Amino acid sequence: MTQLIVEADGGSRGNPGPAAFGAVVRSAGSGEVLAEVGETIGSATNNVAEYRGLIAGLELASAIDPQAQVEVRLDSKLVVEQMSGRWRVKHADLRPLALEAQRIFPPEHVTYTWVPRERNAHADRLLNDALDGKPVSAPAKSELPAGPETITGALWDDAVTTATGPARLPDVQPPEHVSHVDTSDEDTLATGDARSAEGDVDDAAPGARAVTPASAPEQPTTLVLVRHGRTPMTEARIFCGGDTEGPQLDDVGRAQAERAARALAAGTPVALPPGTEPVIVSSPMLRTRQTADMIAARLGVEKVTTDEQWRECEFGSWDGLTLAEITERFPDEAAQWLSSTSSRAPGGESLDDMAARVIAARDRVVERYPGQIVVIVTHSMPVRALVQLTLEAPPSAMFRLRPAPGSLTEIQHYSDGGIALGGFNLRP
Repeated sequence: MTQLIVEADGGSRGNPGPAAFGAVVRSAGSGEVLAEVGETIGSATNNVAEYRGLIAGLELASAIDPQAQVEVRLDSKLVVEQMSGRWRVKHADLRPLALEAQRIFPPEHVTYTWVPRERNAHADRLLNDALDGKPVSAPAKSELPAGPETITGALWDDAVTTATGPARLPDVQPPEHVSHVDTSDEDTLATGDARSAEGDVDDAAPGARAVTPASAPEQPTTLVLVRHGRTPMTEARIFCGGDTEGPQLDDVGRAQAERAARALAAGTPVALPPGTEPVIVSSPMLRTRQTADMIAARLGVEKVTTDEQWRECEFGSWDGLTLAEITERFPDEAAQWLSSTSSRAPGGESLDDMAARVIAARDRVVERYPGQIVVIVTHSMPVRALVQLTLEAPPSAMFRLRPAPGSLTEIQHYSDGGIALGGFNLRP
């Protein structure tokens, strides 16, 4: 198997300000440069530029060999930790870029290594040259070399060990020739460079540091995702998206919601600590509000918080149609939608778009209610998206997950960034 090394960097002069990235692809065996690119991207933040460099490097590597094993070397700890799955991607501008990077290679084909800045000098030079008016365009596919011969043995083993081992972060100053690039990232702490910091940082809040295990509650934040009860459209297998308020529960759906409420009151899937009241959050759609109200009544909760980010995926022109009707009327669009989570129904949103807003809603809940139990009444696709992300499965796994109406799913979020699936599709 072809084995490649991607070195990438990004930066801006102003943060946000004029920004660029540089990326290099090398043979893992010889270190030979196989392809390189350095381009400006207009005005952007440092972190956006870092991700754009990563995407450019992975795309170059994929053009050489889409089945290659790739080690990515970056001097941005934020990107390394987020792409390795150890930190959450909290900033809205970065989430779609992270998803784009994930789709280029299968996850098992890519490892990420943090390197000091002086070991990323080639990519750094490319980005600075681009900012100085000397960009290097990506080569055409016909100009790229064939994938280098497979490298086996100690050299590749060492690379994998480095990529998967703990990153040690010395206090490294940037080389003098990049001093004119603003390295004060959005993830910079008041006490120094966030590339030396431990823990996730919200890019939207300069100077803010994520909660660390030493100060966070010992109990995880537990999300109990409840899919609403059945509606007439559920029974008829009709697409019913988040564009409108939607239908109400039918008799079976009300019974399912009541069973879910009784299960939660009885401590399934997780028992409430004595004397505590759970938080209940609901999608604003009618069927979820009805389900949430029944749960709140059973648990003695007076207030249900609604958040439109938990609504169902918007299906646009497909709303009110069955899958058979959709494939008959929109054969090409349906085939594309079923094969790619980045595709969307006419007038609707893609599953990737839906997942991005649901992730943002989840992160707000976890941040707002640390160590608490939060019941979230939502829909099929949001539940699928969060389970897929928890399991680190490919996005296409969403098509293979089917939470039943009225079912319960438990996801635990720990203060060190760990996530665990406590149960999926539990049917009271």
